[in-house]
Amino acid sequence: MNDKLRIDLPIVLPDVPDRRDDCVRRLVELLEDYDGVERAHVLAATDDEPAKLCVHFDPDLVSLSHIRIAALRMGAQLTDHFGHVVWEVEGLYHRRRARTVAERLRRDPGVMEAEAGTHGPIRIEFVREKTDERTLRSVLREMNVRVVEKKPLEVRRVEEPGGAVEDEAERAIDHARQHELEHEDEGEHVHGGVFGEHTELIFAILSGVFVTTGWLLDTFTEVAGGVPFAGYLLAYFFGGYYTLREAMDSIRMGRFEIDFLMLVAAAGAAVLGEWAEGALLLFLFSLGHSLEHFAMGRARRAIEALAEMAPDTAVVRRNGREEEVSVEELRVGDVVVVRTNERIPADGLVVKGESAVNQAPVTGESVPVDKQPVDDPDAAAQNPEALAAEHRVFAGTINGSGALEIMVTKRSSESTLARVVKLIAEAETEKSPTQRFTDRFERVFVPAVLGLVVLLFFAWFVVDEPFSASFYRAMAVLVAASPCALAIATPSAVLSGVARAGRGGVLVKGGGPLENLGTLSAIAFDKTGTLTEGKPRVTDVQPYGSISEEDLLATTAAVEKLSDHPLARAVVRFAVERLEGSGSLPEAGDFESITGRGVRARMDGEAVYIGKDDLFEEVDGPRLPDDLLRSAVDLEENGRTTMIVRRGDQYLGVIGLMDTPRDAAAETLRRLRDLGIRRMVMISGDNQRVADAVARRVGLDEARGDLMPDDKVETIRSLRHEEKVAMVGDGVNDAPAMANATVGIAMGAAGSDVALETADVALMADRLEHLPFAVGLSRRTSRIIRQNLWISLGMVAFLVPATILGLGIGPAVAFHEGSTLVVVFNALRLLAYRV
Repeated sequence: MNDKLRIDLPIVLPDVPDRRDDCVRRLVELLEDYDGVERAHVLAATDDEPAKLCVHFDPDLVSLSHIRIAALRMGAQLTDHFGHVVWEVEGLYHRRRARTVAERLRRDPGVMEAEAGTHGPIRIEFVREKTDERTLRSVLREMNVRVVEKKPLEVRRVEEPGGAVEDEAERAIDHARQHELEHEDEGEHVHGGVFGEHTELIFAILSGVFVTTGWLLDTFTEVAGGVPFAGYLLAYFFGGYYTLREAMDSIRMGRFEIDFLMLVAAAGAAVLGEWAEGALLLFLFSLGHSLEHFAMGRARRAIEALAEMAPDTAVVRRNGREEEVSVEELRVGDVVVVRTNERIPADGLVVKGESAVNQAPVTGESVPVDKQPVDDPDAAAQNPEALAAEHRVFAGTINGSGALEIMVTKRSSESTLARVVKLIAEAETEKSPTQRFTDRFERVFVPAVLGLVVLLFFAWFVVDEPFSASFYRAMAVLVAASPCALAIATPSAVLSGVARAGRGGVLVKGGGPLENLGTLSAIAFDKTGTLTEGKPRVTDVQPYGSISEEDLLATTAAVEKLSDHPLARAVVRFAVERLEGSGSLPEAGDFESITGRGVRARMDGEAVYIGKDDLFEEVDGPRLPDDLLRSAVDLEENGRTTMIVRRGDQYLGVIGLMDTPRDAAAETLRRLRDLGIRRMVMISGDNQRVADAVARRVGLDEARGDLMPDDKVETIRSLRHEEKVAMVGDGVNDAPAMANATVGIAMGAAGSDVALETADVALMADRLEHLPFAVGLSRRTSRIIRQNLWISLGMVAFLVPATILGLGIGPAVAFHEGSTLVVVFNALRLLAYRV
């Protein structure tokens, strides 16, 4: 277990007192379910300190970022007591280098976690009272790693009571800080060496040239022995330069990495006078890892291409004229003009013009989406996430044949595309379960190899052979047993899988969700908005007794217009259309939601109740008439959601609504079964009869209805204890249930910041048919990870006995580096994955 076993988290909880208690309880339960969390509990507040959530955990098994996301899902936020940065960097050439740099950062006082991707980025979690960003940057510079500032820091805007004003002091501070950061890194720019970013590859090639030249001169000419020897020395220098540098860094961290093993073997060959073999070893090792670096760059470029989709400039209309500005200068409320076939520069809403927009770069949708202007731009801008898809646009998408004018709703750094790129970058630093296992395995395996090599040094005591032969055999085993392919087996597959998913409109938050999604056996679906369209409509209006349809609709709409629930909006919309010409709706007040049952309000001095039949068993007043109950039951058996209405002591009738199942639902479920998902369950707050009816229509054989929000959480927890289960929902209302699943999957995440932050996997488009792509890609990734592990471990299992029995250093290193390249290129096949 790591020595950092406990953290105290001051957390900001929702304002409502009972919601605070509920949030803490759920958060504690959720955290204790994580592998690696030993205990989670609340520390009571004192005179000096607020209440804290205390978590005892093993950082080798669960990261602080997971705890952060769990808090977000439960409606809480970590305070700024902990810093959290994700930096793009230069100077990480391969997995070993990234691991060494992360280890050095973790030794800095105050750093809780530090993880680095194969070629960047770096994610750091730290305690602000003990360290700061300047110190962390200084540590990175010591390791010849530079933080890349791709864009200038943006100006912060301050909302004052009199309106929005731009604080020039804040602008000056930001520019000063930017200048300071750039100055800090002056002279430390890391391009990889004298030949730029390809220096390692060029050095490897030069090593090959000199080792070949030395061998040819030594074998086929009569030149003095010093000439070929000079060639071998140069091959040692160019082949061992980066290897020595990485070995020294890892030794300072108290770690014996693969680089060190290779240097020992090369030095051993030199001691034996086998300069050619030692030079060949360093050449092949450096060539293999520079090619690995080059190949892995393909996956990185696939991710970087996402960031380059947004244009650099935008045409903005200000003060009655158009001007071209940098996208970083766009402000919320600006109106930008997007002409035919141009990329949209910012997230926003359409205020003028109609067109079809290709959203594939962000959402993965293959068909352009028609866009049209909103009726009231100012009102729509108050809550853009609530707008329908035909009104919203995203940065990086491509306009079609019509010109559009778009009101900016998010700054460039906060656009959906920018957040996706940031989250994918952060996901690269999240280790998968297999990667955590291989890292632990290496920590044991490498010292074991060194122990075996020491024993083989003394083989000449047992076997009748000279010491030089035993020494050579030991060096060959050292090469054979170095787990290079094992170190890159999982990261290469995860990076390629995450990159391919991002290109297909699916955001996967790292190796853990990617692997888990690939081994799922069950999926739970929320009903409304997931298996159904999420656009309910009124289908039946059945007044009771002598009540007129107009009276029933007017009373229901008067109350429901006070609610923002989708069912309420559907009833109000229908009533307004049906009652047109009958005057305005009556007024209601004292509105109150009864969770999972219905609503209550007052109208003309009388209490009005609207909800399920269960509601009227819990409230005072006359019991529900049997014939009205039968009418409601008949509607529910036909898939309707029902609203029974009572005003005072009089029942007014029942209204039936239906949310149409998605056209793609049945086909999607069939494809998921073909991929190996054995169990699919629908969970819903609707009546069990409604849930059963919808389940039959979409082809599900298991539906659970009448579920309160807490019941959904408990249902997912019970399913998870039986098998690996994913929860598919909208990522907002379903966040607690998703948090308790093995994998939480949010649909339509491009329209929801909360879904982007809290989901493990986010389908950017609101299209259920993208789910089989995500599951299929994850299953392929899991298979490739297993293949890579078999290849890497199999090669070690073959080479160790082979070298003990006499295989030389040259063939051993050729097989060794060959297996590393096979593993990397096998992982890169994921970039070409098709459904």
